[in-house]
Amino acid sequence: MLTYLVYEKQQRLRLMMKMHGLKDAPYWLISYAYFLALSAAYMAFFTISGSIIGLDIFRLNSYGIQSLFYFVCINLQIVLAFLLATFFSSVRTASVIGYMYVFGSSLLGEALLKVFIEDATFPRRWLVAMELVPGFSLYRGIYELAEYAAAGRNMGKPGMRWGDMDDPVNGMRGVLVVMSVEWIVLLLVAFLLDRRPAWQPLFLFGFLSTKHSSPSERQKKESRRVHVYGTKPDVSLERKVVRRLLKDMDMGDMIICNNLKKVYPGKNGNPDKHAVRGLSLALRKGQCFGMLGPNGAGKTSFINMMIGLVKPTYGTAYVHGMDLRTEMNEIYTSIGLAVGASDRTGASDVLWPDEESHRCCSNTAMSADPGSGGLPEEREPIPQRLRRQICEQVQRRDEEEAQRRRRSHRQP
Repeated sequence: MLTYLVYEKQQRLRLMMKMHGLKDAPYWLISYAYFLALSAAYMAFFTISGSIIGLDIFRLNSYGIQSLFYFVCINLQIVLAFLLATFFSSVRTASVIGYMYVFGSSLLGEALLKVFIEDATFPRRWLVAMELVPGFSLYRGIYELAEYAAAGRNMGKPGMRWGDMDDPVNGMRGVLVVMSVEWIVLLLVAFLLDRRPAWQPLFLFGFLSTKHSSPSERQKKESRRVHVYGTKPDVSLERKVVRRLLKDMDMGDMIICNNLKKVYPGKNGNPDKHAVRGLSLALRKGQCFGMLGPNGAGKTSFINMMIGLVKPTYGTAYVHGMDLRTEMNEIYTSIGLAVGASDRTGASDVLWPDEESHRCCSNTAMSADPGSGGLPEEREPIPQRLRRQICEQVQRRDEEEAQRRRRSHRQP
């Protein structure tokens, strides 16, 4: 589940779903229901199979208690996956951390928690505190079921029943309470963290982070930012157009970037990296605009700011009058994105990885405007043979670029 959620974020699938109008609440509901149905089917098959082959832990204990315990357990597991997914952007890292957690909690449960459970002198409150770790609470519940099943087999009696929940030495009731409370709390925390912008890690704690910078902080940013004077006439003219539009509040059906900047902090004593240096731009409805430049010119950083992946260091942008800093969810319904190769795996396209560039353009056109009919073959003026040669050259260049990316492993 964790890798599934992180994969959607890493490949920008979640972002594209937002651009197509899928809100956070329906996405959570659909994903949660899918994980719950899958986990419930697995646990039902696991329990039935164990009962058929005669395992005492399934056969002797009450199926009602087992169903309740497994239901709460899988819900807590799903919520934990949603919570951890908010902190990862790489599937590989999430997989490693997930396996470390599973194996680590299992080994520590057998080597450490079991000793404390069987030690009558160990404080119960510390045992409850340890059970706040979902892996330990799962181990405690299975431990209680196994102990009651073993006692029932030796004495010729049933295992755990509902009446045994009042037994002072039975920890199942405490485990169910801890897991249920943790399920509700982590569900709220995960939902709030998932809705926060990627650049606001303290969004949940509003008193620790402010939506807008204070005057003193803004002055510091002003002093740190790099002033790029418009020596070229077209640059100066574009900035004048942006200032006039902002002054007249004429932002309808337009994309306006006002002195947009992005500075990545320097690491290991290196200076700050100025990726975007004061970009001012005004695009009207129906206008086609392209960006060309060498590596490191700031093209990707600019796009990432416009789609809400990173926060601008200074300045802002307006899409149909909506502020990039505060109305990103509304902006998603007005923009589209065709993701290309952006990771070290070298994938040339996310949506249609096995299709040529021409067909990808056709599919993109049809998804953007279903009534346009895409780019059918009969409308294409380029001959088929020449198109094939162009696609082969483009594919060859993509493969060379992917090899260079894998070898360099450059990160922005």
